[in-house]
Amino acid sequence: MNTTSGNTTKAEMPTEEFDSARISATDSEDVEHGTPGAIIVQYLTQHSPEFAELSELRKIGWQNPAGDRFFQQQRARATNPKTSTKLSFYDMMKRIGTEMQHTTGALKIKFPASDFPQILDMGMAPGGFLATAMKLNKNSGAKAIGFSLPIADGGYQSLVPKSEDIDVRYLDVTMLAADLGFENIPTGHPEADKFLPRQFEPGQKFDLVICSSSVVREHQVDDYRKRTEPRRLTTSQLALGLERLNSGGTMVVLFHKVEAWTTVLQLYRFSKFCKKVFLFKPTKGHTKRSSFYMIATGVQSQNPEAVVAIERWKQIWRAATLDVEGTGAMLRELAEEELSPEEILRDFGGDLVRLGKRAWSIQADALRDAPFITGH
Repeated sequence: MNTTSGNTTKAEMPTEEFDSARISATDSEDVEHGTPGAIIVQYLTQHSPEFAELSELRKIGWQNPAGDRFFQQQRARATNPKTSTKLSFYDMMKRIGTEMQHTTGALKIKFPASDFPQILDMGMAPGGFLATAMKLNKNSGAKAIGFSLPIADGGYQSLVPKSEDIDVRYLDVTMLAADLGFENIPTGHPEADKFLPRQFEPGQKFDLVICSSSVVREHQVDDYRKRTEPRRLTTSQLALGLERLNSGGTMVVLFHKVEAWTTVLQLYRFSKFCKKVFLFKPTKGHTKRSSFYMIATGVQSQNPEAVVAIERWKQIWRAATLDVEGTGAMLRELAEEELSPEEILRDFGGDLVRLGKRAWSIQADALRDAPFITGH
């Protein structure tokens, strides 16, 4: 497995970033001493000059109330976008897709497993990413399925030109219990009647899977989901996507914080069954945040390590979904089965430093010039 931090050119960050909850200055500073996250941060501070500088800039930003105001204004624009803003979001994503293709070649399907390239995009609206991927694969007759949170729940309207080759479905990915292998949700579950029927045909596979859903602030969910919704969303996308990816295919996954313990776990997992892993972050537009895309190519989706990862993600989704009392007991039991951060760093620490270098540098450059940093 090769791990690479992709070089980037000027572009703007995608709309999913508007749903990030906290100022980047706090991303690594609010981890408790001795936790896996703190161990990762300590290691990176010692081994990555780029991360160490970024951490110092984040501290400055965290101490300045102007930083919070800056990100609050960004979130407000995303929560109640005007028509012109929606179009700009869509165009933003198209530019990012073009840049990603130029940098990594991820969106052009070179060797489809069937006569027509198949694309799955979870979190597709407003659709600039999918529109770019379809354009790149137009001559090959590409077909696509796009999932997006219903507009009534806070999702975005798809702006992708209507086509018989694109099947857009407005649904909550975290409620695809049947496709995740859980047909029998307990009747006493508070949302037992809200879980969705199967969306995929038996044996249906894709050559390119995009996982770019983020938790939407306006999405009203039951109390039991509030603390675990990010985990339910991440694990459902990863399990659904990898299980239905053709061997040798490509996955594009939106993550937040390279250095976060949950992110490190996922990057480490993918390193075990992918030919190459890139981290991609554009260099203009919301670079002050810590979002980035993991691009995994040559994914061996039938590899035993991949099969284990899929089952693990399903277990985490199930634990978070069935824990209606909010005790977290099942999730803690699963967490105890993970490798320790020390074990992962021994095997993967050098790769993690190389992977994160470019993303941390881009964010540091942006924060260094931010008014709430320069004016502190």
